[in-house]
Amino acid sequence: MQHPPTTIPRTGTRSPWTILAVLCASVFIIVVDGTIVNVALPTFVRELGATTSQLQWIVDAYVLVFAGLLMAAGSIGDRFGRKGTLMIGMAAFGSTSILAAMASTPSQLIGWRAAMGVGAALIFPATLAILVNVFTDARQRAIAISIWAATSGLAVALGPVTGGFLLEHFFWGSVFTVNVPVIVVAMLAIWRVVPTSRDTTIHRFDPLGIAMSIAGVTVLVWAVIEGPKHGWSSTTSLVAFALAIALLTAFVRWERHSDHPMLDVGVFSNMRFTAGSISVAFAFFALFGFIFMVTQYFQFVRGYGTLEAGVRTVPFALFTGMAAPASAKLAERFGTKAIVTAGLVSMAVGFAWTTRDSATSSYWLVVGQMFFMGGGLGLVNAPATEAIMGALPPAKAGVGSAVNDTARELGGTLGVAIIGSLFASVYSSRLGDLLAGSPVPADAQRAAANSVGAGIDVARRAGLQAGPQAGSAVKAAVDTAFIDGFRAGSWVSAGVVLVGAGIALRFLPRHAAGHVHAVDRELLGELEVAPAS
Repeated sequence: MQHPPTTIPRTGTRSPWTILAVLCASVFIIVVDGTIVNVALPTFVRELGATTSQLQWIVDAYVLVFAGLLMAAGSIGDRFGRKGTLMIGMAAFGSTSILAAMASTPSQLIGWRAAMGVGAALIFPATLAILVNVFTDARQRAIAISIWAATSGLAVALGPVTGGFLLEHFFWGSVFTVNVPVIVVAMLAIWRVVPTSRDTTIHRFDPLGIAMSIAGVTVLVWAVIEGPKHGWSSTTSLVAFALAIALLTAFVRWERHSDHPMLDVGVFSNMRFTAGSISVAFAFFALFGFIFMVTQYFQFVRGYGTLEAGVRTVPFALFTGMAAPASAKLAERFGTKAIVTAGLVSMAVGFAWTTRDSATSSYWLVVGQMFFMGGGLGLVNAPATEAIMGALPPAKAGVGSAVNDTARELGGTLGVAIIGSLFASVYSSRLGDLLAGSPVPADAQRAAANSVGAGIDVARRAGLQAGPQAGSAVKAAVDTAFIDGFRAGSWVSAGVVLVGAGIALRFLPRHAAGHVHAVDRELLGELEVAPAS
């Protein structure tokens, strides 16, 4: 089977590893921004007067736009050139970061966060697509993807640390302006060292496919985000999910019959591609759901400050960073199937272990759990991503990368929504039982059941009004209810990654493809070489 031609980037004397460093710097800043804001939420309440609903949308507006545009952005990069798309995305991300830092109201901040999502969507798939086209040797490509994946993993964990440090030393907008100098340097490096590439087989654009992909994914992500608020079985949620399914079904039907599809949906019949996507989605479902709970555990139950709580997550980043580069060699020796499956099982062990945690557990116990979770993620991410990208010719790297990124974002969004909803339900119910018959007023009990932060505030006020013993009793009830919710969420996380492990074991190939499409000797004569610009 012959694959369509692509432009092969001419790197000249530039080392592909130098190019990789620039790409990793680009992806690092946008992934960090996805988590750096979480620790700033209490600050937004004080500085901007944000409500709980507005806080949610300060986080979710970025995710919604980012995920909704990924498929379209990948296609645009394939069509018009990935380097140019990356540069435009970086410029957009930097300028909207400045505007976000200048926001004077929560609504303005939500709007600029959404605009930042546009830039991020242009950046993320372009970095992986360029990587695949630069590294034409199968073994080097696997190593490069593992480094790219490790960068993403490190960024997820280092976001809270960076945010905590900035908020303790600078004004609240620094969590956005910190992006700017990094972006300026990265753009100069991209202009000088990153080659361009595009899919030369695309002769017609697919505006209808792009529009349907944006609408379908955006409505789906919105339904997931709003599910806990409206109720999963509410009319609003059911209509939103039905609309998302209808739009995505229409997208698939259009792409199957189009002579110029944005995405060849037939690629999903390749179980290497599909199982790799599922592995990524399930891993990030469990990861983001756990991060949602553990950040609250550190701050509300253990009483750590913002920066201190962020520092406590560093071991997770270190374990992910150590495992990811090693995953390429391990997959080469033992096979993609074995390593991805082992990584998901390792994550399941870590999540199951956290169900033994209590309000007074040793921090080093948590570090041990992070070893299994972070190390497992490091083993999963790179080989699964390589399985996805290796199933496509380099000409389609932009859309392939977008599928990988969409799986990651959708999985993470589902994880926070579903595990967060379950956690909140268990916490609220358990706290109601524990405080029933106590001298705490009914309105205070209802307030405490709404969130862990509100529960801590009720405990503080109880201590001031009725004495330290009363405050301690309410705090103990909040801690107990939290741990019960935490354990329920952890069991779900463990179960999801175990299901993912079963899918990986059944459908992933034992080894990655033995060659990279771009260096297929039969195709070299057909490939158009594009000089770096």
